[in-house]
Amino acid sequence: MKLALYASVAVVALGASAASAREQLQIVGSSTVFPFSTTVAERFGQTGGFPTPVVESTGSGGGYKLFCAGVGENTPDITNGSRRIKDSEIDTCMANGVTPVEVKIGYDGIVVANASAAPELNLTREQLFLALSKQVVVDGALVDNPYVNWSDIDAALPNAKIEVLGPPPTSGTRDAFVELVMEEACPEAVEAISEDACGPIREDGAWIDAGENDNLMVQKVEANPAAVAIFGFSYLDQNADKIKGATIDGVKPSFEAIADGSYPVSRSLYFYIKKEHVGVVPGIAEYAAEFTSDAASGQDGYLTEKGLIPLPAEDHAKYAADAANLTPVAKAN
Repeated sequence: MKLALYASVAVVALGASAASAREQLQIVGSSTVFPFSTTVAERFGQTGGFPTPVVESTGSGGGYKLFCAGVGENTPDITNGSRRIKDSEIDTCMANGVTPVEVKIGYDGIVVANASAAPELNLTREQLFLALSKQVVVDGALVDNPYVNWSDIDAALPNAKIEVLGPPPTSGTRDAFVELVMEEACPEAVEAISEDACGPIREDGAWIDAGENDNLMVQKVEANPAAVAIFGFSYLDQNADKIKGATIDGVKPSFEAIADGSYPVSRSLYFYIKKEHVGVVPGIAEYAAEFTSDAASGQDGYLTEKGLIPLPAEDHAKYAADAANLTPVAKAN
């Protein structure tokens, strides 16, 4: 049964019959965490006594919705997130009998990328706001975004149409981009008129919702040198022969710049375990142990080769312990 149908499927109580009905882990969530989760799942299936887990890219928001829908064989066991679960989502989980266990796995940067053959992009977050905000201030008034070309914002930018392939509203990458770029760089002139205008993305065709398939975005950008795409650093790292990342506020996206915090558009990555499924659906604890091992997500783990920026050793140990002890997530507020 497809995970996309989980939200509409009746939830059944987990027990011995459910365990026998489903022996394979079901994982949903973030497209950014997807390549890391898939790599762990493949290793886990090859080296352990369990089937390779099924991992689907549904976006962070979509994953939390499926994960929190309830307990039962028709609901996923784990969800990946490129943003932290919201307090409201925790409330939904708890109301449906789900106890999420939070595991932070590392960091990732959000990049603005274009084709290798395209012009170099050197952008500020304020320029990105002006290019992508639904509304901007012109002559003291808040108006629908009039900018068509990048050079309309700054003559030093390319005289090319603003065409940005970006993640949809269900994506944690979209949420993080809005928080770290749109809201952070919102001009004072906009805030003075309406703080609510700081977050919304324009809907006139300059921003194109490109779904949760980041590999497809790479292909589209490679085929169209005029376009740029927004996705996680890992996809830039894995496709460096095809695309390149823009400099943001004077800093190029790199493993080192994200790890030391100098790259301004970076965020934490997570996965969440459904505590009620542990010990019923086989392999959940063992999969989590593999993901949080030094060999996988540690400083020199195999996930760093995929572009994961690891946690400091102390934090890595803390979240590995939380996973092993099934420590319930705490609300932010």
